[in-house]
Amino acid sequence: MPRLLGIDIPGDKRIEAALPYIYGIGPARAKLVLEQAEISPDVRAKQLTDQQLNRIIQVIQENKYIIEGDLRRELQQNLKRLQAINCYRGIRHRRGLPVRGQRTGTNARTRKGPRKTVGVQRNKDAKAGKV
Repeated sequence: MPRLLGIDIPGDKRIEAALPYIYGIGPARAKLVLEQAEISPDVRAKQLTDQQLNRIIQVIQENKYIIEGDLRRELQQNLKRLQAINCYRGIRHRRGLPVRGQRTGTNARTRKGPRKTVGVQRNKDAKAGKV
């Protein structure tokens, strides 16, 4: 199992499919990286030489791609900033509701979580034969 930038990537997969295991690198960016590193996308990750792995790392660092911990930290800071300035999006994030204008009367179960059924509390003294 080869290691790139501190992340284990699956060795049995083609390198083009294995690179997106790095947070911040998707399929399109993986193709670009391999193109610039001059590596065939059909090679299995475990077949890469140390020199090829170093070229991939070098291309990622040259292009200044933000990946893994730095990217996660940046996204968290963006959410905290939105919540701190009390903008609409920040309030929606804080309440766990959809942020991008979706309806919430029905649906939105992914953001809102499972339904919380609200039961009616019956008054003990109400017409239950008591006078």
